[in-house]
Amino acid sequence: MSTANPSGDINARTLLSSVREAYRRMEMSARRYVLLIVLPSVLFMVGSAVAVVVVGLPLVIGGPVVLLGVFAVFAALVYPKAVQDRQRKQIRQRFHLFLTHITVLSMTNINRIEIFRTLAEEEEYQALAEEMGFLVALVDTWNQSLDDSARMRARQVNSPLLSDFLERLAYTVGGGQQISEFLMDEQDSIIQQYVIRYEADLNKLDVMKELYLSMMLSTAFVLVFAIVLPVLVGINPTVAVGGVIFMFVVVQAGFVYAIHAVSPYDPVWYIQETAGDYPLKRARPALVAGGVLSLVALVVVGGILLGYLPVKSDVLPLPVMAAIPVTPLLIPGWLVRREEKKVKERDSEFPSFIRALGAVESVKQTSTGNVLESLRRKDFGALTHNIDNLYKRLAMRVDSSRSWSLFAAEAGSYLIQKFGDMYVEGRRMGGDPKMLGQVISRNQSEVLKLREQRQQATTTLIGLLYGMTAASVFSFFVGLEVVEMLMTIVSDMDLQASQMSFLLSTEQYDVAVIEYLLILTIVLNALLSSIMVRVADRGHILSGYVHFVALTWTGALTAVITKVAVDALITV
Repeated sequence: MSTANPSGDINARTLLSSVREAYRRMEMSARRYVLLIVLPSVLFMVGSAVAVVVVGLPLVIGGPVVLLGVFAVFAALVYPKAVQDRQRKQIRQRFHLFLTHITVLSMTNINRIEIFRTLAEEEEYQALAEEMGFLVALVDTWNQSLDDSARMRARQVNSPLLSDFLERLAYTVGGGQQISEFLMDEQDSIIQQYVIRYEADLNKLDVMKELYLSMMLSTAFVLVFAIVLPVLVGINPTVAVGGVIFMFVVVQAGFVYAIHAVSPYDPVWYIQETAGDYPLKRARPALVAGGVLSLVALVVVGGILLGYLPVKSDVLPLPVMAAIPVTPLLIPGWLVRREEKKVKERDSEFPSFIRALGAVESVKQTSTGNVLESLRRKDFGALTHNIDNLYKRLAMRVDSSRSWSLFAAEAGSYLIQKFGDMYVEGRRMGGDPKMLGQVISRNQSEVLKLREQRQQATTTLIGLLYGMTAASVFSFFVGLEVVEMLMTIVSDMDLQASQMSFLLSTEQYDVAVIEYLLILTIVLNALLSSIMVRVADRGHILSGYVHFVALTWTGALTAVITKVAVDALITV
């Protein structure tokens, strides 16, 4: 007796309900969207199917054309939901910064509407800034009160997080409570929600690692099968291996995007080229040197392999020859990695610095420059030099905003840039420095605690990638060595080719071409894996050169050791 699947029905109803809700929340009317977007995509699908039938295209060409039309209709139907999901994600990722910023502004002497107008001008908040713009427009254009405007936007916004916040804000403002008191009360609950969501994203990252392990093992098995199978059934080995390698790269690239999607948005670097001594400026000469040396090494290796240089092509194993051109990239990679470590050290010192700055500034009732005259002599680790430069600029009467902007650029930290700007803005508008320092210090400390968990998750991912690289390359070259052994057996036997053709087909098998394809796989795997590491920890892409070089050499040495070991076993 068959039974229905209630969970499947619930999921389907939930999906349809969310799509219907996305259409309802669109700025364009649903009827207009259907006429301008959905209907043309349906006509394109029908037209492509008719064209395939009329022209008589073969299935291998006509099938993708029809599928393209179907995909166009599907994309048009779900696009509103995709937009809503992207906006919801933007709100969720930046809400803790938004809450800190709005709390800092609420402690100043500006009126309540100016708080939201200031936030609406922050382009980095994306969907949050857009929602604040709607809120301000309701007050300015339609003469609505702040609580009515907040309540109205709470019903329209597609993020439950922001909707609940606006509802509570409307109730509090309507009841006469100060907005600063409400926001201070919200700090603990919102930060706790941020911690829960951050840890949930890290758990998703762990799930992705398990899925990546199983998928790459399966793909590696298929590639080994594609290496050996042509000898047994007589198919073109280059086409078979090339197709599986393409699938291998596509799967890995898909996981790079998936990890980017699930990994928490928490960039390490603040990248802005200014007149100051920003960290990446010191990496430019190393990047140029590494690139030039890699190009020279590539030309030399290519000349040796092609016979243009008076050196034997087998002077080194082929996998080692392939790894040599990428090795100079270790120079800029290691330098940026070292600078990134210093950026993280500055991040860890900034909460104590901003808290001390606010406390002393509040007690002495003096300018930031006068307070820094004493604080610059304190030991704030890697941040001490930057604090000293900040003091010198302020002492030279450089504009305060400009001085703090250069301070953040030289520190190279995204968090220092965001929280430093908040402190400067709050002080300029008359906020209490002690309260500002405490709020900023507490919120950044919470982010730093979460970054430690993220670093642990990234470390396990790195170990997984190196292990997968060694295991995959080992299996690839074991398969290739088995094929070479079979070809040697066939060539050494005295039997006629017709007597062996029903067992082995070695005529069209070119071992050198397959080895080149496998070495290309090693390099592409190292490249995508290094990008995956940087996506997971949101570090600078140039520091990924270290893992790119190390993974390439891991694969190359594994290939060489595998060939030597298998040859030794065969000759025993």
